[in-house]
Amino acid sequence: MNMDKELIYKMIEPVVQSAGCFLVDVEVSSDNDVVITVESCESSVEMDDCVKISDAFGEMFDREKEDYSLTVTSAGLDQPFRILRQYEKAVGSVVEVKTKDGRKLCGTLLSADGDGFVLEYKAKELLPGHRRKTEVNKEEHFAYGSVNSVVPHLEFE
Repeated sequence: MNMDKELIYKMIEPVVQSAGCFLVDVEVSSDNDVVITVESCESSVEMDDCVKISDAFGEMFDREKEDYSLTVTSAGLDQPFRILRQYEKAVGSVVEVKTKDGRKLCGTLLSADGDGFVLEYKAKELLPGHRRKTEVNKEEHFAYGSVNSVVPHLEFE
């Protein structure tokens, strides 16, 4: 019998919060492979945080009875945001947005709420009275349903 995703979420969330993190996702496969994805409220997830969450899970669920495997992981920098809290944490930072209409934008996440998010980015536009396109700052609101992915922008120096 598969483990109940909602029950896991409800039981493990207080432990995740006590570790200074928030729950991004709980996945349960048909083979009871459980993956708990967390993100730090402040900085980055530490190995000790994952161990604490894993140990608590082991105390809550009997591995022999439930026959599960467990992975506790942090939301990777290359993984798209899944929940509002990730967007809120990223406000003020540079993100990459892929829209459903095929645009790829890189800009600063200005705000996020339950309806969507606002991105400030640079675009080239033909302004009245100009012969060439000029780079302008744009601010655009995106509904979550209008984008394929939003990920942190990584710069390598």
